[in-house]
Amino acid sequence: MDRVPNYIGGRWTGFAAGEVSPVVNPATAEVLGVVASDGSAEAAAAVEAAAAAFPAWRAVPPGERIQYLFKLKTLLEDNFDAIARIVTTENGKTLAESRGELRRGIENVEVACGIPTLMQGYNLEDIARGIDETMVRQPLGVVGVVTPFNFPVMIPLWFMPYAIACGNTLVLKPSEKVPLAMRAMFELIEQLDLPRGVVNLVNGGKGAVDTLLEHPDVRAVSFVGSTPVAKYVYAQGARRGKRVQCQGGAKNHVVVMPDADFETTTRIVSDSAFGCAGQRCLAVAAAVTVGEAHDIFREAIVDIAGSLKVGCGLDDGVQMGPVITAQSRARIEGAIAGGAGEGANPVLDGRGAKVAGYASGNFVGPTVLDGVSPASALATTEIFGPVLSLTPAATLDEALAVIARNPYGNASSIFTAGGAAARKFRNETTTGNVGVNIGVAAPMAYFPFSGWKDSFMGVMHGQGRDAVEFYTDKKVIVERWPKEWSRKF
Repeated sequence: MDRVPNYIGGRWTGFAAGEVSPVVNPATAEVLGVVASDGSAEAAAAVEAAAAAFPAWRAVPPGERIQYLFKLKTLLEDNFDAIARIVTTENGKTLAESRGELRRGIENVEVACGIPTLMQGYNLEDIARGIDETMVRQPLGVVGVVTPFNFPVMIPLWFMPYAIACGNTLVLKPSEKVPLAMRAMFELIEQLDLPRGVVNLVNGGKGAVDTLLEHPDVRAVSFVGSTPVAKYVYAQGARRGKRVQCQGGAKNHVVVMPDADFETTTRIVSDSAFGCAGQRCLAVAAAVTVGEAHDIFREAIVDIAGSLKVGCGLDDGVQMGPVITAQSRARIEGAIAGGAGEGANPVLDGRGAKVAGYASGNFVGPTVLDGVSPASALATTEIFGPVLSLTPAATLDEALAVIARNPYGNASSIFTAGGAAARKFRNETTTGNVGVNIGVAAPMAYFPFSGWKDSFMGVMHGQGRDAVEFYTDKKVIVERWPKEWSRKF
């Protein structure tokens, strides 16, 4: 059995004896390896290695630090398809989706290469006579990063490049469900010849996370995962005085207006709702159809979703892979049943999906539930699977009210040909990421990945300038040099 190692202080290390968690191919149920179920001892060792490396690393000029990132980008490009295949094998998404994920991750490496500009401070001479003031940004120290299963490569790259380019050292704990892509990436990082301890990889579960939250040498923690865990991480980190950013769950809405181009709208919404088997934080989970758009959109989305080819993500022609675990499949199918029990009509039911040759796979077919009440439990539950809810509304104002009452605020989109409706929507919708005729409102790497309400805990988000702000402390220097104190020549 492949015991997936850790990378601590510039060396690959095993983990202590104890319980292990299997890494399972979700399409085949093949066990790919095992990781430590706890990982607390290894996380502590990684923090110590990172703390020891910090003083020397922070002294390296930013222009030299980013040279390692330029090399990393080249290595990622050279090994692009190999890493994408690992992502598909351990996560289940299609190969095209894995390639798209890796491309977005590489974009963050590229943006972080601009740290010599992004990290600059500012100054003003003569704030008073003979007194100057300067603001500089300095690294924090050791930062911890905890990432989820749904984007094994991209989400770690939301954080890692910015953190180390700013002069911090880092401990990354990926999801125990998908550690193999990060092992492959750290094998590339090992080729960079970074100083030992600058980047560290620890596999494990809650024990490893709690160690990062409790260790006094960890100054900041970045997290992406479900809202209940995000709230736990935020509370535990903040009470110990750490800087914390936590991206939580989502219930993303799309509003379909009667004047939308239904052919384009349906295709884009289908890609958003069912791409990656619905397991992405920006997937459309609920469509609010305004007026006469409801019947037209319902028939169109059922037709296109029902035609999607479900199967192993490595197979040609497959458009949607499995969900991550058998437990996830059972939970998603239970949510579908619960929605039907609340009065929703499963006009397309993906429960019990079977794929020839993959009898043990965690497959759930595309599902469309019609007539979901905004007051139902389903309307406020993050399903995180290929399930799209349909809710009719009489007006755009009513549709906006549906979004506003939802506890999540990650993303929302509108499909319309009307500029007035689009402007009203983008100004009034209560989410941090907004799309206009866009199904997945995913910010580019040089913009922050926003999120409101229960979808985000913190102040500064991931990516771009927010990442630089999060991973640096501001120091303000006020200085005076009286002439009479100067040596006279």
